[in-house]
Amino acid sequence: MTGGARSGKSSFAQSIYKDDANVVYIATSRMNGDDSEMKERVSLHKKSRPSQWKTFEGSYNLNEAVYGFKNYLLDCLTVMTSNIMFDISKDEEIISLKMQNQIEQKVFNEIKKLIDEIINIDGNLVMVTNEVGCSIVPENHIARVYRDIMGRINQRTAKMCDEVFIVSCGIPLKIR
Repeated sequence: MTGGARSGKSSFAQSIYKDDANVVYIATSRMNGDDSEMKERVSLHKKSRPSQWKTFEGSYNLNEAVYGFKNYLLDCLTVMTSNIMFDISKDEEIISLKMQNQIEQKVFNEIKKLIDEIINIDGNLVMVTNEVGCSIVPENHIARVYRDIMGRINQRTAKMCDEVFIVSCGIPLKIR
């Protein structure tokens, strides 16, 4: 499921499993320092999902989230990608094409391992991601690199999915 910021993607993704307690929510956000806004966002996300759902937090080794459950919800690829991108690029001001490819491949490998593990158990996976390329071209190099990597990750991931939805104004539209 893809769409813009605050388009209703996460709410729609959660509604797919609304009647099922057998769900693992894969949360990719990180709590960094004293970021009170991020803490509030994470808190709201936690409150928005059923309390009986299990939670796996992380951007790496997502396949380790697959244990004893049939249904998985990854929210979101966009945050996961930025975490991995900044872990690899650290304080670089210019990210070389080689490093861009390394970042993209690392993200894709994490997604692929998760999908493969869920296929092995005949499970279900819903993934949330942002459509980041529908606006103006970012002014700075890092933002352009991120947009480009995210666009390619979304394309590669969508090719592996049975269904793809775009959500706009809270309205989901099936595009595959």
